[in-house]
Amino acid sequence: MDDTAYIRSTIDPVTRKAACLLRWGPVEALMTPEDTLATARDLAAAAAHAETDIALLAWCRESLKTDPNTAGHMVLDIRALRTPPSGPGRSALRIESVAGAKTGKPYVHVARGSMKGELSPDEAREMAGHWTQVAVATQIDVRLRYVLGEHPALTQDDIEHIFGRLRAVQR
Repeated sequence: MDDTAYIRSTIDPVTRKAACLLRWGPVEALMTPEDTLATARDLAAAAAHAETDIALLAWCRESLKTDPNTAGHMVLDIRALRTPPSGPGRSALRIESVAGAKTGKPYVHVARGSMKGELSPDEAREMAGHWTQVAVATQIDVRLRYVLGEHPALTQDDIEHIFGRLRAVQR
């Protein structure tokens, strides 16, 4: 990817609910845990689709002896029949599975705002796992913040300091 995308647990300053903060170059976005999980789901699906498309293209050329142009049209027709992943939330990134016609390799393109990147399917799955972990941690963190806030000796600054130290340990 062009620049590294960072995502971490936080709280929405307006609603005080669990949120995930994405920072990627000039892009900064506050997302719900549901949207973060939907993004992870879509990343994993795109990785699988890219690999399947490459395998299908190879099979069409080798077994059916189709020319690359015909095989490409077959893959596009099959893609149109796929049911997109569904569930709660919506993806925070534009995600597209790509079958590299010239390279013969699968890719996953991701974008948000002015930022764009290209991942291997393994990198997309790794990113999906990380986004899933952050979404789950966000739900836990907001509960922990609530409990710590009930402790009379801790101020909001104290709580933010604790979470800052926890984030520093994760890096």
